[in-house]
Amino acid sequence: MGAEFVPALLLLAVAAAGVAGVYGLALLVRQAPRVLVADPFLSGSAPVEHAVSRYHVRWYTVTMVFLAFDMEMVFMYPWAVVVAQVGPKAVIEMFGFLAVLVAGVVYAWREGAFRWT
Repeated sequence: MGAEFVPALLLLAVAAAGVAGVYGLALLVRQAPRVLVADPFLSGSAPVEHAVSRYHVRWYTVTMVFLAFDMEMVFMYPWAVVVAQVGPKAVIEMFGFLAVLVAGVVYAWREGAFRWT
């Protein structure tokens, strides 16, 4: 009655032995934890602030504007490949997409996202 499960159980046993062997080998070759004595590398100079210090809130706005234009390029490359096959409809759709992006830039400009003072 249980003979049909023997191959599956054998495979399960081999997999469990393999996992146990990898964990056992990791325990054998693991080095003792040691204190990090090197400073973080910051373009060849010593860091002047903590690595998890906060950024000014204006950088988040700049990041969102950058991501909007980055996504523009993600959509424009495939569009450039198929625009000749699709025809004027593709051109109209891309100008609509660019109009939405320009509206976003105008909004960000009006809200002062590009003002640094």
